Amino acid sequence: MLGKTLRHSVVLLTLTLGAVAQTIPARTAISARIEQELSSGTAKVGDRFDATLARDLVVHGKTLARAGSPARGKVTLAKSSGRLHAPGQISVRLTSVQVEGKTVPISTTSYHLQGKSHTKSNATKIGGGAAIGALIGGIAGGCKGAAIWAGAGGAAGTGVAAATGKEEAIIPAEKTLSFATTAAATAK
Repeated sequence: MLGKTLRHSVVLLTLTLGAVAQTIPARTAISARIEQELSSGTAKVGDRFDATLARDLVVHGKTLARAGSPARGKVTLAKSSGRLHAPGQISVRLTSVQVEGKTVPISTTSYHLQGKSHTKSNATKIGGGAAIGALIGGIAGGCKGAAIWAGAGGAAGTGVAAATGKEEAIIPAEKTLSFATTAAATAK
């Protein structure tokens, strides 16, 4: 009788331990692979995106979710690039991860990206236009012509910079991003 009771207690304890909630502590590192491209030029704050875990989610030596498990996130900042200044910016964070088949809401740090600076590109386009204008003006009208054409060339270069100068921030599909939880989350 004692052996039967002991076996029953072990089975009950095992079932109870299996039902214990798993806690993902604050500051837990999570690597996720983004499934679609995100651009500061097209994204809106609040847009959702899908991701998968790039590495196992391990807490205190126990694997809570395997690499490839689904995760979700949202865009928290999306600022499109200006034409001559202010490169685009985008920030994203994770909002949930699948643990043992259940969706667990999480709060994480943000991943932030800014597009390239416009300065070098614009200087090349504007300065190049001015130089070409000065060369044409110098050939056609001497010093006075060079000055006039340099201004016209610089204006043309500014137009080219304005027409082509957007520097959006882009997170490509399949990019692996690193996050950390900002609060504990419980997987029940």
